[in-house]
Amino acid sequence: MSLPGRQKHGIKSTKLRRPTIATVTLNPSLDITITVHGLTVDGTNRWSNSRIYAGGKGIAVSRAVHEMGGRTVAYGFIGGSPGRQVEILLDEQGVPFAFTPVGHETRTNFIITDSKTLKQTRIDAPGPRISPREFDRFRKKLQQIDPKPVILVVGGSVPPGIRVNVYYDMVIEARGFGLKCCLDSDGQWLEEGIKANPYIAKPNVHEAEGLLKRELPTEEAIVEAALELVEGGVEVAVISRGKDGIIAATKEKIVKAVPPEVKVRSTVGAGDSTVAGLAMSLAYGESLVESCRMAVAMGTAAVLIHGTELCHRDEVERLLPQIQIWEMTAERQVKAFFTGT
Repeated sequence: MSLPGRQKHGIKSTKLRRPTIATVTLNPSLDITITVHGLTVDGTNRWSNSRIYAGGKGIAVSRAVHEMGGRTVAYGFIGGSPGRQVEILLDEQGVPFAFTPVGHETRTNFIITDSKTLKQTRIDAPGPRISPREFDRFRKKLQQIDPKPVILVVGGSVPPGIRVNVYYDMVIEARGFGLKCCLDSDGQWLEEGIKANPYIAKPNVHEAEGLLKRELPTEEAIVEAALELVEGGVEVAVISRGKDGIIAATKEKIVKAVPPEVKVRSTVGAGDSTVAGLAMSLAYGESLVESCRMAVAMGTAAVLIHGTELCHRDEVERLLPQIQIWEMTAERQVKAFFTGT
């Protein structure tokens, strides 16, 4: 597929003619990434590298969309010195935002990467308590989005003070304003939000297992799970499988997209980059096949980068032709999907 704004001799500015992908991050974060060599529990550790990033699921999606030349704006709550740092980081990257200020500080998360074992440890804060008045100001701002986005991406954790069914209400309200929603969350927030039948739902395998209350040990089981979500009212159900790519389903088609084998440097932000590629491509009118190709290329490009820096456009372009795609119509037997018949 063609990337937004890409020409033979460079990148042209086409954002004003492109649909907007708006994102909501109810619980943004200032992410501090630290690299150590051989993490010692109950002992002294010395870091070799440390960086800070603007974090939170929606913010990461907006960062990835912006990196790929798409048009985006990030909404959510922001507060205190860490919140101001998040705004500065986004401003430096040129990512537009329209946050709602709150009285308590934005949370700070720590991601520790062990360069010896290549394992990552996350230490996440719960986030600031949001008052009813602050949430009402946020809702009014969201209702006044101009220009109206094609897709609104919502998801991630929910800070204290907000109801567990917030994503259900948000999807319903967005639909009333003519907006399509992409839901990417987990646990009780996913369970409640999925009841509103969002346009796109993208759980990973573990999250899908929790949602459907059963294990998904095989590709066939994952396909059946995606089709079950579609039957329940989701238009595009996508289940991500880490290094094995994604399986997507609609009423008409099932698609499996698999990336090439790569060296993983960080898994943080890979799922958010995948969501960004999927939402951006579908908003721009690409087919499900090409949208899945872009999603997997962006997700894979993200794991090549240390910390939470997300995907780089040049890496995405390099990976796009290497993504393997299988597709079938939903009317065919699921088993045929894996036998090639």
